[in-house]
Amino acid sequence: MVEHLSVTTPGRGLHEITARVESAVRRSGVAEGLCTIFVRHTSASLVIQENADPSAKRDLERWMERTVPDGDPFYTHDTEGPDDMPAHIRAALTATSVAVPIADGRLALGTWQGIYLWEHRRRGSARELLLHIGP
Repeated sequence: MVEHLSVTTPGRGLHEITARVESAVRRSGVAEGLCTIFVRHTSASLVIQENADPSAKRDLERWMERTVPDGDPFYTHDTEGPDDMPAHIRAALTATSVAVPIADGRLALGTWQGIYLWEHRRRGSARELLLHIGP
């Protein structure tokens, strides 16, 4: 089963999508299998990360800001502004897809794990994700 998921982000940062993916898995009726999530953009990514303590999310976002700053004169690709090339680099450093096993009809995530869409552009965007859910 393939399901399309649209996520509108308010801007840069980690946006948890675990509940929406879990809902799609339940609707699929797949009891044992795999859920692959793919983001169809070059300036956003996916990560599985801690979802219990918000400081972990903030620290990741701050680390990325420091590692790949906007407006670095080294970058030449700035067609859409000073966050254009940094957004592509951030996506390259993370992942465009993640796969999570399905067990007993649910995502088999660890206790503190959540699935996040990581928006790398400063402005909000409508992001399209594809979920492939199967045995």
